[in-house]
Amino acid sequence: MRLEINCEDRLGITQDVLDILSDYHIDLRGIEIDALGKIYLDFPTIEFTDFQVLMQKLRRVDGITDVKTTPFMPIQLERNQLRALLQTLPDPVFSINTQGKIILFNDAVISGLELPREEIINLHIDDVLDGFNFTKWLEGKEIYAQTQRVKFLEQDYIADLLPVDVPDSDKAILAGAVVMLKSEVRLGQQLTVFHRSASNSFDAFDANSTAMKKVVREAKRMSELDGNMLITGETGTGKEQIAKACHDSSRRSMGEFVTLNCASLPDDVAETELFGYASGGFNQQEGKMGLFEQASGGTLLLDEVSEMSAQLQAKLLRVLEYGTYHQVGDSRVKSIDCRIICTTCKELADCVEDGTFREDLYYRLNVLSLVVPPIRERKADIVSLANRILLQHSKKLGIQVPKLSKSCVEYLQGYPWPGNIRQLKNALYRAISLIDGKEITKEAIQVPSCSATVTYIDENFDGTLEQEVKKFERDMLKRLYPSYPSTRQLARKLGLSHTAIANKLREYGINKSTVKY
Repeated sequence: MRLEINCEDRLGITQDVLDILSDYHIDLRGIEIDALGKIYLDFPTIEFTDFQVLMQKLRRVDGITDVKTTPFMPIQLERNQLRALLQTLPDPVFSINTQGKIILFNDAVISGLELPREEIINLHIDDVLDGFNFTKWLEGKEIYAQTQRVKFLEQDYIADLLPVDVPDSDKAILAGAVVMLKSEVRLGQQLTVFHRSASNSFDAFDANSTAMKKVVREAKRMSELDGNMLITGETGTGKEQIAKACHDSSRRSMGEFVTLNCASLPDDVAETELFGYASGGFNQQEGKMGLFEQASGGTLLLDEVSEMSAQLQAKLLRVLEYGTYHQVGDSRVKSIDCRIICTTCKELADCVEDGTFREDLYYRLNVLSLVVPPIRERKADIVSLANRILLQHSKKLGIQVPKLSKSCVEYLQGYPWPGNIRQLKNALYRAISLIDGKEITKEAIQVPSCSATVTYIDENFDGTLEQEVKKFERDMLKRLYPSYPSTRQLARKLGLSHTAIANKLREYGINKSTVKY
């Protein structure tokens, strides 16, 4: 039985309480007085009638304002909380007395030593940890907290040594120490987290759909690695944003994230952008730092890498093979120290098959691969994507964020969005710029007709069956082509071979220049 006694700060009040307990021959097991002056008593359970009389006696003591039962003594509660906290720590933790004997430890110690709890108690810390003289440290005149490298079970650990002092008037008395271990693996994990950006870079992605959840989950894992990465996906799916999030969540986040668009620059310009040039070595101009050098310690993004010329592919391959390069007009060798992430809206394997991309370079770049799905395959994300885009546009325009009508939501989810997020942004920007009210309706979304469904053939059609089948086939391919602009994607959609689809598209004259997006 435990009691909590609230009382005034009066000299002799504790003695009055003890006298009452003595009168009733109660064997007191423990007494505590906290900083606020509360008195806590711990004694064996007594008869209920005796307990009632005892409570009345205590309440009559001058200065006592309240007496009630309590489930724990403060020291018991604190001890149990500390023990629970200790057990949840994944790293080995020891508490030792001033002689170095182990008096407390967590489950990580038990699983490591593979000894029963009763055998670990009273082992000396020097018998368990090698590489540091704990006895000498505890016997020193002044004991300070410090960090040492030790061996536990023949493995290297970092040990944080924290002395435990008990205050006594104007001085402190050493009561022992706490020893906390961390392995190299755990330190590596913690350093990775430390170097990540303060906010999770992947929080910016709307991932309600199964497809996008999978992409974000895989991207998070890949961000912790340092291998080259290839991100594939249709235009406008957010491949560069995924690449940036991988950089921001990596150990290289403190370095630069630089981008080269391989499709927008001629060979000579792209080469100087990538490698830089020495002073006086390029048209006698002042030297220029290349992207490899700018990205040192960071990440280099090669956007639309499938459009890289054969000449630049060969030079990039040599850089990846040897890990070195030299600036244009300079023979001095420099080492690269950056992670390379590539994006492409083409199937790079198809480019290898067509002979437009080097196979050996493909395997160098495709160490870690990620496919970003089009938004027509992640319909569960479209509404949250649209709302996020509306919020961004509203802030720029300085207006209240409009709502999407029910018919608009249904339309957004049903449209195939061949231009993906980029097209969705443009459509919503137009709608919000011309909005007259607080709601965006279906009619405000102006996009080209691009339905994935086809109409049935009229029963009074003219012509032969073969002619109508070809017409039906041509119309279907024209409607599907904007949503599946790659022949391989369209072939997978329709369950045909790549060659068969390519022949049909050629027969009906369907290509990017003839189909309206």
